[in-house]
Amino acid sequence: MRAGVRAPSEGFALPDASRVAEASTAALPAAFPFAFVCSDDRVAMRGEFTLPAVVDRPLTIALTRMHTADAERPQERLYARGPSALTEAELLAVFLRTGVRGSGSLDLARSVLGQLGGPGALIAAHAAELRAIRGVGPARAAQLAAAMELLRRGLVQQAESRDALSSPEAVRDYLRLTLSQLPYEAFLGLFVDSQNRLIAARELFRGTLAQTSVYPREVVKSALAHNAAGVIFAHNHPSGVAEPSRADELLTASLKQALALVDIRTLDHFVVARDRVTSFAERGLL
Repeated sequence: MRAGVRAPSEGFALPDASRVAEASTAALPAAFPFAFVCSDDRVAMRGEFTLPAVVDRPLTIALTRMHTADAERPQERLYARGPSALTEAELLAVFLRTGVRGSGSLDLARSVLGQLGGPGALIAAHAAELRAIRGVGPARAAQLAAAMELLRRGLVQQAESRDALSSPEAVRDYLRLTLSQLPYEAFLGLFVDSQNRLIAARELFRGTLAQTSVYPREVVKSALAHNAAGVIFAHNHPSGVAEPSRADELLTASLKQALALVDIRTLDHFVVARDRVTSFAERGLL
């Protein structure tokens, strides 16, 4: 990076910038602001310095703050330390590449995550929601939505491996990935064997924004076809409210009764709304 030094404009002039060559973290009195400027006129670093009584040696500079838009350079840190060393904002900044007028990609990344509520909400965000954020725009929104969908599908594929859903928390994570971003109601069945290992996960019914019609007879047929010993049900609430309705409770009781006739257990029923997942079993509703 080629850098020069820019003095503040309020009646203060620097000597020849070529004399400013040495960086130090030593604390110096009577500090004045300075800025390192890249060759493309971006501010890369800010700090403060003091002038000696006689300018006959390089000025000593005490760095106080790096401009987050450019100086932190997440892409270079990723290559040097690996992606696990970066924060969520830095990882998103690598994807965004550039910022908007007056701020860099890292500032924009922080703004996006702050408005959405974190990386989990980013995965579930719709393209229209991303597009509405200042600095994102239609092209970046489409790229982000496509990247998040690829990520989601990859995680779902991994989660559907036979032993991946061995704990209640793993089931919750899977359901968040599968259901939280859908704009319509969907009803899922997770069919398991006698050891509670996943046999198959299937979308059994699809509805509208507010409701889904579920037929117990079809659920029993699907469970028998998969030779399941137990079933975990799940559906989403696009409204964002993860509380089970009275209709949800009655449906679950009906399904449990129908499956019991063929010796298949109903293990749980989850309601998913964004990043919240409510369990019927934990609520004592089974």
